[in-house]
Amino acid sequence: MASIVPEGIPDLLDSLFRAESRRILASLIRLLGDFDLAEDGMHDAFAAALEAWPRDGVPEHPRAWLVSTGRFKAIDRLRRSARFNTSLETLAELPDEGPPGPVEEDVDDDRLRLIFTCCHPALSPEACTALTLREVCGLTTEAIARAFLTAPSTLAQRIVRAKAKIRDAGIPYEIPSRAELPDRLDAVLKVIYLVFNEGYSASSGEALTRPDLSAEAIRLGRLLLELLPDPEVTGLLALMLLQESRRAARASSGGDLVLLEDQDRSRWDRALMAEGRALVEQALASRRVGAYTLQAAIAAVHAEAAEASATDWDRIVGLYTLLARVAPSPVVDLNRAVAVAMRDGPQDGLELTDALLVRRDMAEYHLAHAVRADLCRRLGRTEEALTSYRRALGLVQQGPERRFLERRVAELQK
Repeated sequence: MASIVPEGIPDLLDSLFRAESRRILASLIRLLGDFDLAEDGMHDAFAAALEAWPRDGVPEHPRAWLVSTGRFKAIDRLRRSARFNTSLETLAELPDEGPPGPVEEDVDDDRLRLIFTCCHPALSPEACTALTLREVCGLTTEAIARAFLTAPSTLAQRIVRAKAKIRDAGIPYEIPSRAELPDRLDAVLKVIYLVFNEGYSASSGEALTRPDLSAEAIRLGRLLLELLPDPEVTGLLALMLLQESRRAARASSGGDLVLLEDQDRSRWDRALMAEGRALVEQALASRRVGAYTLQAAIAAVHAEAAEASATDWDRIVGLYTLLARVAPSPVVDLNRAVAVAMRDGPQDGLELTDALLVRRDMAEYHLAHAVRADLCRRLGRTEEALTSYRRALGLVQQGPERRFLERRVAELQK
């Protein structure tokens, strides 16, 4: 790292920001105990690096340097604020000033601490999810608002209130004791899977995936399993590994979406697949089967098929039926409709999909319209297919998915 020429520093910092900014932020939140102060400190640290590194060289441990500098920059902000407000009490609590130096490198657990903080029982489930997507995933307020089907201003207020509640209630930035872990587990599993999903299929933008987020979610899943060897933690880790095993085959060399049935299965990661399948069997053997284990079992059935035509759709429909009982949701019902269509034919799947589309929340879900469009296409109902593809295009936010839908429309218009 020290051999980087000064002209290459901006690109290096850009890469570091994309790869490390959420981990740096999590560490600063732990050190400073304040979301907004940590965010300001992190941005100040990157600005300081842009000035100092071309002159002094890249430090041996860039992330530690940024965390340390961010912490001192934040302290400077507090000192200036304390002088302005003549708040001597705040000033007295601050550590001594000094040059940026090493800080305790405890970043491996900082994101997990941050997730447990964002998932504190004092916060509503909606606030937990919004805060995690903003602070752990780094999604913009606008992107989260689209996911919640709400106004950005409303979502921003929800996040601000959640941060204020954490601050005012003195909620600690820590992983709870082993005895307290089970009570927080459901919310933590949910947000880790949200992080993974955002990495596996980005909600917006021009990239299909964000590998840094899915890798981080898997790392957190492994860490959580060490802390609490619960069957659902095992199931979630299995699910993430099995889905991750297909990453390389999910996009073309040009970044376009490749459907599961069209993927080159020789590109699936066999090591991740084997580990995921072993964990599924372990979770199923516990006889405490939850939603993540069932989804992992579905992914394992896909993994067993050497080619798409060999997929055991009967087992998959059965697993989705059980999943709909354990964790009912319209998205589960939509996936089951797709599985039914593959097993029994597109007409049966279309009837289930149409029944879902009368729901208000599904009417705004682009994948529901994309599924309907595909089923109509398979049935030769071209005009209906075009209508549904265009409806999906009006709702989609991700570039590769948009290009896929546009290609389908172009094919049907020939």
